[in-house]
Amino acid sequence: MRIAIVINTSWNIFNFRMSLVRALLAQGHEVVAIAPADAYSPKLVEAGCTFVPVPMAQGTNPFTDLHLVWRLYRTYRRLRPDVLLHYTIKPNIYGSLAAQMAGVPAINNVSGLGTVFIVKDLISTIALALYRVSFRFPKKVFFQNEDDRQLFLAQKLVRRELTEVLPGSGIDLRAFVPAETYRRNQPFVFLMVGRLMFEKGIAEYVEAARLVKAAFPEVRCQVLGAIDERSRTGISPELLAEWLQAGNIEYLGFTDEVAAKIAQADCVVLPSYREGTPRTLLEAAAMAKPLIATDVPGCREVVKDGVNGFLCQVRSAADLAAKMLQVLRLSDDQLRQMGQASRDLAEAKFDDRFVIERYLAAIAKVTHQEMPE
Repeated sequence: MRIAIVINTSWNIFNFRMSLVRALLAQGHEVVAIAPADAYSPKLVEAGCTFVPVPMAQGTNPFTDLHLVWRLYRTYRRLRPDVLLHYTIKPNIYGSLAAQMAGVPAINNVSGLGTVFIVKDLISTIALALYRVSFRFPKKVFFQNEDDRQLFLAQKLVRRELTEVLPGSGIDLRAFVPAETYRRNQPFVFLMVGRLMFEKGIAEYVEAARLVKAAFPEVRCQVLGAIDERSRTGISPELLAEWLQAGNIEYLGFTDEVAAKIAQADCVVLPSYREGTPRTLLEAAAMAKPLIATDVPGCREVVKDGVNGFLCQVRSAADLAAKMLQVLRLSDDQLRQMGQASRDLAEAKFDDRFVIERYLAAIAKVTHQEMPE
């Protein structure tokens, strides 16, 4: 079959969907990647995909969004894929409309509700209305946690029989592996991984780092992730410079070699306001790291309070700092046990093979074809 994956960046496909892509290619299917062109587009071609560039502007402009529906429709009509796999907000909404017009079955994945469900304003109201219209058309809608699924059902945005919950995007347990022996860093290292956006809890982390370092000055509090000025909640380089000048955090920049950075940390922190199922926590769990995250949808699926880490109050730097101090006071053996509990959870619930199996079953159902084992 010809299977098209539609996402808002090529980077997203390369970093989060390649396990599924490789599984589809291994079965002899043609995989078409439809996304805006970026530095990762050639990597998709090298991996065996056909790449079709389609620009997708950020923001909510009715004229550019209508044009996106038209561009996607023309692309779908020209390519004639057997099935479309939509991810991220604009492909989910406008891709669904275009797929219906083109007569191609679509499977959507709500990988996180993002800013439109966190910031209550005109844009979020419009987004809800668009979801309500466009989600009449997909043949299947995957969610990454039960909270998000229930929210869509309560808002009557999608029919219950179309929905299913996946364990996030899954994690390749063979690529993210623990160290052979446990070793505590001296000094202790906390690491936050994520785009530098207020909704990821970066401001709370910076303030928590200040509070922790007031008690333990030698502790290192690191941040790894890209600046995203185009986002409505992205922080500015100027604000980041102010935080760095204060000396409470270290900025590691952005890298594709995330596993190497996680390996050097003692505890991974994500104080996000809401998630689908956060990939960074899955990666850290697979690498047997203790975790700290906010008690919100998505995060609480990966962090079991007191077992493999601690949950803290959302938007509370003081509570985040308290949990970081709690981790600091754990013995080496307690930290090792928490890390092992993270790995055990990743193996039991978040292996990406579980996600691949569910996608293969869904593709077979909506295309009425048998998928090979």
